[in-house]
Amino acid sequence: MTVAIAILNWNGKNWLEKFLPSVILYSADAQIYVIDNASTDNSVDFLRSYFTTVNIIQNKNNSGFAKGYNEGLKSIQADIYCLLNSDVEVTENWISPITTLFSENLNIAAIQPKILDYNQKNKFEFAGAGGGLIDNLGYPYCRGRIFDDIETDNGQYDDETEIFWASGCSLFIRSEDFWNMNGFDERFFAHQEEIDLCWRLKNAGRQIYYTGKSKVYHVGGGTLNKQNPQKTYLNFRNNLTMMLKNLPSSKAFFILFFRLSLDAIAGLYFAYKNGWKHLWAVFKSHVGFYWQLPKSIALRQKKQIDPYYQSKWLIFRHFLGSKNH
Repeated sequence: MTVAIAILNWNGKNWLEKFLPSVILYSADAQIYVIDNASTDNSVDFLRSYFTTVNIIQNKNNSGFAKGYNEGLKSIQADIYCLLNSDVEVTENWISPITTLFSENLNIAAIQPKILDYNQKNKFEFAGAGGGLIDNLGYPYCRGRIFDDIETDNGQYDDETEIFWASGCSLFIRSEDFWNMNGFDERFFAHQEEIDLCWRLKNAGRQIYYTGKSKVYHVGGGTLNKQNPQKTYLNFRNNLTMMLKNLPSSKAFFILFFRLSLDAIAGLYFAYKNGWKHLWAVFKSHVGFYWQLPKSIALRQKKQIDPYYQSKWLIFRHFLGSKNH
């Protein structure tokens, strides 16, 4: 099967200079593309001068992660897309375990490798870690990362297993599945669009997998760091929208009502921890959610699955000090 590595870039010349060499070195059997989101930092000229084997696709505007990939991938022909962040260092033999899994199980739509922290290489990284899961209130978390608590990699997630969502920082997906779902929901702009996509794939009867036989190292926060209120806004709004689109009707409205109440508490917590701009961001996220409501309801699929919750009431268990999530 053919593999195309697609790196979405926006003013990330320094990341490309630092990490693209590892991608080229360890991805000999794949075609490498950089999808540029109208950068203003000379990224394209830099690529043309120093990375002549890399294919360049230029989007007209910076339309975010979701639409940026949707537009760029239209120009790429391959069996498997690998959506790779520009701040990721890959490792030797990182692609082979992925393609083997795809070959062995035709019902797998998407796969994520083990994602470790580039700056602390014995630690898992926030965005993906050992594979994404979700609790019964819609809070995403990972094996190896619950909220801001990060585990040390001691081989506990060296397995290959089905997960609920695969991280967009290193997401392998069959191109057919990507387009069957009409790609990412472009209204998300960035953050949690990959969880929404994986949930829609699950609703369609497809599987999402993780393999610990492949690993990458991610810096994280290259575009929006955790202290940026815009990140808070996008995470809260997109999470609510994702649940409305994908949960069964019998649970969607009850959970959304409960979450809206919890978000008010979370907003106060963020205001105390990171400043009042984050409380305002949470408030705006609810306005944004309601603004998108008609389209979100229209996008609900005919079939919604009730996810298997490996951990229930995660937020209460975590902040009350439970070690058994």
